[in-house]
Parts: sequence; C-alpha cells; structure tokens
Amino acid sequence: MADTNPADQAADGVAKLYLDEVTGEHVSKTELKKRTKTRERDAAKKEKAATKGPAQTSQKSAESAEKDLTPNQYFEIRSRIVSDLHSQGKAYPHKFEVTYDIRNFADEFKHLKNGETAKEKTIQLGGRIFVRRSAGSKLFFYDLRSDNARLQILAQADNADPNAPSFEEQHVNLRRGDIVGVRGYPTRTNPQKKQGEGEYSGELSIAATEVILLSPCLHQIPDDHYGFKNPEQRFRQRYLDLMINEKARNILITRSKIDSYIRRYFDDRGFIHVQTPMLNTIAGGATAKPFMTHHNDLNMDMYLRVAPELYLKQLVVGGLNRIYELGRQFRNEGMDLTHNPEFTTCEFYMAYADMYDIMNMTEELVSGLVKAVTGGYVTTYHTAKGEERKINWEAPWRRIEMIPSLEELTGEKFPPSEELHTAETGEFFKKVLAKTGVECPPPLTNPRMLDALVGHFLEDQCINPTFIHGHPQMMSPLAKSDRNKPGLCERFEAFVSQKEICNAYTELNVASEQRLRFEEQARQKDQGDDEAQMIDETFCRALEHALPPTGGWGMGVDRMVMFLTDNWSIREVLAFPTMKPESHGPAAVAE
Repeated sequence: MADTNPADQAADGVAKLYLDEVTGEHVSKTELKKRTKTRERDAAKKEKAATKGPAQTSQKSAESAEKDLTPNQYFEIRSRIVSDLHSQGKAYPHKFEVTYDIRNFADEFKHLKNGETAKEKTIQLGGRIFVRRSAGSKLFFYDLRSDNARLQILAQADNADPNAPSFEEQHVNLRRGDIVGVRGYPTRTNPQKKQGEGEYSGELSIAATEVILLSPCLHQIPDDHYGFKNPEQRFRQRYLDLMINEKARNILITRSKIDSYIRRYFDDRGFIHVQTPMLNTIAGGATAKPFMTHHNDLNMDMYLRVAPELYLKQLVVGGLNRIYELGRQFRNEGMDLTHNPEFTTCEFYMAYADMYDIMNMTEELVSGLVKAVTGGYVTTYHTAKGEERKINWEAPWRRIEMIPSLEELTGEKFPPSEELHTAETGEFFKKVLAKTGVECPPPLTNPRMLDALVGHFLEDQCINPTFIHGHPQMMSPLAKSDRNKPGLCERFEAFVSQKEICNAYTELNVASEQRLRFEEQARQKDQGDDEAQMIDETFCRALEHALPPTGGWGMGVDRMVMFLTDNWSIREVLAFPTMKPESHGPAAVAE
C-alpha cells in the first residue's frame, strides 16, 4: 500500500489519489513525490554516465542492460512495456489449459535418448521462468518451475507453430519471473561433447511450439546465486520467499502432511471434526491473556478465543462422544522464537476415557505421525544456539511425577499437596526460588512460582518425549482431582527438547467443584495475574446437565511442525507470521 500523509485526506476521510503518469497508477501525494524524486535522481545518474562518452559504453542487449537498472527503473520500464502488451491483448489472458503435471515429466520420459523426441505427445503446461538463456535470436532456453518441480524449455524457431505469433514476438518480451504457458512435446537435447570427455546424457526438455505470456512479473526477482536470505524481508514478502526458497515451500508442504495425518488418525477412530466460535463473551479454556474486540451491533466487548475447550466439552454433554477441532487460537502475549499471537492447536475429547488412556493415545498418535512424515522415529533438531539434538519419538515415553521430582532436585520437602494453594506455601515457594536462583516474573502467585520451578528443574531434562504429571489443582482449573492424592489433579504435559507439545486431563465434570475452581482463578486475577480464567456460568450450567467421564487433550501443531522440519523459529513454519509494520516515516502505513 502506498504511503498516506494526513494532509492527503479528503474531508470525508478518504485518501486523495494522484495519477502517476509513468506507470498509470493512482497513488498518494506523498508516494508520488517520492517517485518523482527517485526518477530525477536516476535521470541525473544516466546523464552523468552519458557524458563519459561512447568509448566507455558497451554494446549490450536490452535484457543485459536491464541488469544495471535500479529496481525502480526496472519496474517503470517493465510496467510501460507490459501496459502496451496488455492493451494489444498480448498479456493477461483469462485462461490457459494446462493438460500435464510437470512433476511426472522426468519419470515418464526418462527413456528418451539423446536427440530423441516424442512428437506424438502434445503437452501444455504453465509455470514461472527462473532462467532465460539465448543462443542467438532463433534459440532460447528457459528454466520453468511449477509445483516444486523444474523443467527445461527448448524454444527453437524451426519448431515454432506457423499459426502462432512470430517467434520473435513470443520471446522478445519474456523475462525472469514471468508466468508463461508452453505448448510442445518431450525431447532430450543433444549435449555438446567436449574433447576427452566420455558419453553423457542430454537434458530432458519440452520442445516448445509456442510460448505464451500469461502474467508478466513487473519486478526484478532475486537470482539463484545470491538468493533471498534476509529474514525480515523473507517474512514480509512471503510470496517472494516461497517463490525463491525451496526449503520454505517444503516446510508448508510438510505442515500439510502433518495436518492430514492428524485428521486421518481421529477420523479412523470414530471422532468427528467440529468448529467452535472464534469470538467469545468469556475468554476461557486456558490460562492466557486474550485479545479484546468490540461487536458494534450488540454493543459489547468480546474476546478472540484462547482455546476451544469449554465449547468442545459442551458438545460432549450434548452427546457427541468423540470430537476434535484443528484450528486457530489467539493469545495477547509475548512474541519469541516459539510463540506467535495466533497459532494452531488440535484438541480432542473422548467420553468414557481418562488421562491414562489419553497418555497412551498421545504416544501412538505422535510417534506414528513422526514415522509417517519422516520415515523413522529418530529426528535431528538444531536449537537456536546451534546445538544438535537427536530425538527418539518411539513409544513408550519417559514419565516424571512433578512434586517428588522437584523435592529430589531442590533438596526441599514440599508442603502436603492439599496445602499447595495456601499463603504459607507461597512463602515456601519464594524461599525455594531464592535458594535455587530461579527467576519468576511477577505476580508471584503459587501456580506461577511452581511453574517456574518445573520449567527450570524438570522441563530441562526433557529432550526425548517425556510426560510430566501430578499437577496441583491450583495449576489446572479444568482438570479432575486425582483419585488417590488430594490437592493434585489428573493431568499431564508432554515435552520434547525442553518445549511443551501437548497438555491433557481427566476432565473435571463436577459442576459445583468447577465453579469453586473458577472462583480461585478469579482470586488469582485480583492478585494481578491477567492470564487467569474468568467464571463461565454457561459452561458451569452445561456441566449440571452431566458430562460423562471424559479425557481431553490439546497439542500445539506449530511446535510439532518446528520439530519435524528442524526449525527453531516459529515464524519459519507459519505461512504469514505476525510482523511489526515497517516504518517509512511518521505518516507511513503498513504494507
């Protein structure tokens, strides 16, 4: 989007636009001034170069000369040419019939020998030009890419369709980055054999009878040699990143395979996929800070969901005994290498199951997923610090009981589990934090202090997949009390390479107890914990209609993709990660 200055605003608040006579675009006054200055500066450079005399000016083709242009110069010249082509009906056709999948070409025609053709096989395909080479005015070679595959296009005047536009007209205006349609037939080129070399194979190609400009690229795109590597620009121009970097495309392809496997796993076991609201009147289902928005017609504030849990359990109350949802959540919290404000989770709920059933299912689902996507159970992962870790995902996984393990590692005897929520225990946790040097950001509530100790002493042990279980009730307002240990609940978290990947409970289905848990969360919110949950009376009322014994589970899909594609930054596995807008001055608008 062009820059907009407040002075350019009309009385009705709509930005005034001015005609750029060079490109034909309508842009803001600020943007037009910027373009005019850039053109004047480029013209001055060109005039200065001309004064050096013809002796220093090499004879270059139009395409070669374009390499010396600035990005702005290239865009303006290319825009004028494309505008003329479009006005003549020689660009931007509405349709081109693609009849062949470029990914099958290498296998289907590998039998062709040097110099052989298969003229009986007419092929029409589309793709983007990444390399353009010429051998005179009658022979061009193109490197065409589409669907993560590459293919050489051999365009020779002798092969041109006499009913098509002239050979020169077809090729004179094609440039790197253009989308083209190609008609032709398979062939294998005759390689140029150098003296002293043995026999080697020519390159499988399409002998083009016609090349049609479908959609011109108006900008110079990065070449293969220098690439497109700047992280900030890669994520801001994601289309260009995916165009140039094969690894970026493969990550999103792997992500799709992960999503598909998860869906198949649950579908095959009788689960149904459901969709629950993104806009909530109560930000519930997880301990997290929500985004707030406003509904104009209802004149009320609402929240983007932090988790779908409360809705999903209401569906179980309604008789949908096996359900899952794969979808987006939104949390108004910090951004770092493993957290993005919007992210994807999978949650499932299974009536007549408990935490221990879900723990076994987690091992089965995740280890099977890893095997299906990578071909084995052992993967390699590199941390942000460059440390290489071999992770074995094969079941069974290690299991750590929280409180006994912390007592062993801190050398302190913890208060009884039913007293972990008291003020006295809060003072105890503060002493343990001081003794061990573990930091906990305020507010220093009991759950936050205990969570800090768990993160320091237990999560750091979890390289291979590991279950941590035996959580206090105060940390788990939606989990059912442990059947054997008062003060604890039936909950587990799974960690891999020191990062949580999933969280699960035997679900609390006692309405009166659930209300008390929500009230405890409200007290924590009064103490300054803005991530604590609110009281959801609608959910409590649903529980009063009887939720069967139920096991529930949630997994962060983005984090699984990070592990299985060996990426330590979550931005790499999101198609469009959240970015701070670029600033082009005080009146700038994010592009």
